Amino acid sequence: MKIFFSKLLAIFFVCSLSALAQNPNYPDRQIKIISPFAVGGIADSFARLIGQSLSDSWGQPVVIENKTGGGGNIGADFVAKSPPDGYTLVMGNIGSHAVNPYLMKNMPYDPLKDFEPIAFVLDAEGLLVVNPSLPVKNVRELIAYIKANPGKISYGSGGVGTTSHLAGELFKTLAKVDMVHIPYKGNALAITDLIGGQTQIMFATMPTVLPYVKSGKLKALAVIGASRTSSLPDVPTVSETLPGFDVSNWIGLFSPAGTPKSIVNKLNSEIIKIMQQPNLQTRLESEGAKFKAMTPEAFAVFQKNEALKWAKTIKDSGITPE
Repeated sequence: MKIFFSKLLAIFFVCSLSALAQNPNYPDRQIKIISPFAVGGIADSFARLIGQSLSDSWGQPVVIENKTGGGGNIGADFVAKSPPDGYTLVMGNIGSHAVNPYLMKNMPYDPLKDFEPIAFVLDAEGLLVVNPSLPVKNVRELIAYIKANPGKISYGSGGVGTTSHLAGELFKTLAKVDMVHIPYKGNALAITDLIGGQTQIMFATMPTVLPYVKSGKLKALAVIGASRTSSLPDVPTVSETLPGFDVSNWIGLFSPAGTPKSIVNKLNSEIIKIMQQPNLQTRLESEGAKFKAMTPEAFAVFQKNEALKWAKTIKDSGITPE
């Protein structure tokens, strides 16, 4: 009889924990969204926008905390090792949650196994931009100029493993050019130095550089995605000169693996609602960004496909993990 009651108590305890984990009152306290990239970048900006909107909708504070470095790995690893209760999330991107394992030898987490994909947030179209002092008008002239100055031209990125880094390495491989990679702790710093002439080239998200292109502080040579953009319809794609060059820069929200499905679904529904607001859709279009509504399951498939695609691309391009 004592054994029976012991087992019954154990079952009750486990069921109680399960019910508690599902937390029908979620959220009932502060949520923290980790931004693993510097202030001013696309991931950080939309983490703050979504955080404020969630706070307004749910009446609970949403704090954005920057934990930068390692191409997003430091912040992502912090979340991977946090309690899976829906109160610590990360705004990841193509680097931190698809590409980094193939660029870095020592990964502190597995981007596919250690997270629950919550919601796809956006795909930011990208631009190949140069400092206006560089005497080139298009991609063909840029390639010729770099070949005439091997090792003397540098491109900045938001950090090792970021899309801006990956695009630069892919460009080097396909164009067979020698240029120097200068990693920064975030795109904002990289853009500042590009405008100042410390670097000459950058493969950046359109929302972060389009204002500088329009003001003449930077020169847009090409779109880095597969198709031209309505934001700059006369600017060609890199692939029109270098076939096979196609780089997209997406961001999305993730939680630690094991987060209750009910919490993941609630977050997904609210984020889709936020991103589909007409004023935000207008902003995305004007900035060269696209939103796609995905279920958590669809986002997981998308993330896995991106990882497989870049694993093959990196291997085929001869890029070795550092």
